[in-house]
Amino acid sequence: MNITSLSTSAHTAYHDLRNLVLNETVMEIRGKLVKRDINGKTYWYDHYRVGTTTKDRYIGEDCPEIETRLKRATRLKQALPAQKSKRSTLVRLLRAEGMLSVDRKTGSLLKAFSEAGVFRVGGVLVGTQAFRLYEGELGVKLPAGDTSVTDDIDIAGFERLTLAIGDSTNRTPGSILEDLEFEPIPTLDNQAVWKWRQSGSGAEVEFLTPSFEENEGIRPLKSLNVSARALHHLNFLIAEPIYVVGLYREGILVRTPRPERYAIHKLIIADRRRRGPDSLKSRKDRAQAAFLIRVLAEDRPYELKGAWDTARAAGPKWRDRLDASLARMPEEKAILDGLA
Repeated sequence: MNITSLSTSAHTAYHDLRNLVLNETVMEIRGKLVKRDINGKTYWYDHYRVGTTTKDRYIGEDCPEIETRLKRATRLKQALPAQKSKRSTLVRLLRAEGMLSVDRKTGSLLKAFSEAGVFRVGGVLVGTQAFRLYEGELGVKLPAGDTSVTDDIDIAGFERLTLAIGDSTNRTPGSILEDLEFEPIPTLDNQAVWKWRQSGSGAEVEFLTPSFEENEGIRPLKSLNVSARALHHLNFLIAEPIYVVGLYREGILVRTPRPERYAIHKLIIADRRRRGPDSLKSRKDRAQAAFLIRVLAEDRPYELKGAWDTARAAGPKWRDRLDASLARMPEEKAILDGLA
């Protein structure tokens, strides 16, 4: 498997773009910044008044990076017009370097989701659309072919996060999807809708949430104002997500899984889908996992080993899934076994 690195200038430009897009997250502050300690974690909120009522808009979990941006919020607002122009220039540069762009259909939807607060309140882009956005984060070009191709969009989130942050999207994903000509796919009970399909293109959008029970079913995902399909192993995938930027217009800020967790999770899912109608997806899962394992073993071995150890420590059923996939991937098995 040949792995091609991005040029130093492209990798630098991507991180410049990411910083500029992250700056915008603190430019919408209307009132007073407040910190709240909830269940052992600290969260930032924008506390402001609307008429006779007050509102708390969730900004993010406390960390040095977000605290620094909040301190610079006033100066960043003044520089917004110039930053927009610079972002557009950086996007053009990265496209010229051969990085994958986000197509118009996907880009318009992700942009609308981002502006509505889907990723701000805990939504995480998963699946192949997330894999496509790892180029800038990892500094490598993704493999050509079906490994990086999809029309579908999967958004995941923790149901319990709603109770912690006490905020939700400022517009429902369902209304956004309807504007873009997506129609809900009815379930057996015709009530809980977790999947939409776009008329004409056939592209699908699914909402997912971790299952902590024996059975997988449909659960409410209140922070996103949708229902979601509950899946085992998903909690491992979307823990501690990261912000990445999609190359559409002047850049879209999206949250994705950490690449090392994505790689190990794909080994689990590949075994789940090995038989039946999803067998072709299983091959794609293994191909994505193989690529990321090789890149991460070279550039981020400690992060990869941490994710690998965490998944194997989750129990015998998890280890059985991992071993079944790696039985078909001897080179990747040797890499993971050799992590120190």
